[in-house]
Amino acid sequence: MARYKGPKCRLCRREGVKLYLKGARCESEKCAVSKRHQAPGQHGTSRRRLSEYGVQMREKQKAKRIYGLLEKQFKLYVDQALKSKGVTGEALLQRLESRLDNVVYRSGFAVSRSQARQFIRNGLFLVNGEVKKVPSEQISIGDIVKPIDFGKIHLREGFVLPEWLDANVKDKYIKYSKLPTLDNLGENLNVQLIIEFYSR
Repeated sequence: MARYKGPKCRLCRREGVKLYLKGARCESEKCAVSKRHQAPGQHGTSRRRLSEYGVQMREKQKAKRIYGLLEKQFKLYVDQALKSKGVTGEALLQRLESRLDNVVYRSGFAVSRSQARQFIRNGLFLVNGEVKKVPSEQISIGDIVKPIDFGKIHLREGFVLPEWLDANVKDKYIKYSKLPTLDNLGENLNVQLIIEFYSR
């Protein structure tokens, strides 16, 4: 499957905010967004005022880059959310947050979503006792995610476990207890702008 292989800090600079794609580096003084405020490229210093379409597109691009998705896969999630019942933006958020790679990242078992994807591809995680190697697999309420070997993963320091995940410290696993809502979204995203972009 195609994926972005270029410099991740370039993506953060393009959006003008920290997307936390490089783990601990994003918190240090080495962060590219802190050192270089302009967008990448020859015309990066001349940021113009965005149109309504431009604002919607930038929000869409930001969400894609945070979750590590390309356009085709992201649009599939949006289409599923548009067909579902309830609040469309919340449905989109729930599908993105219920991905296995995102749950592993939110659980603190990886320093970034890209590292979580790598761990899953290498078969380092169990879901309900079975080894899963597909990062995009959807996790359901009640599912248990557990590392096979704690010696091979990197626990993230200083993270806060979201309220829709429950941790069992004794048995060292995470349980997907309930669906996330817009109120407890960990990312600074305006999902309404994303839905408006695809509803044109």
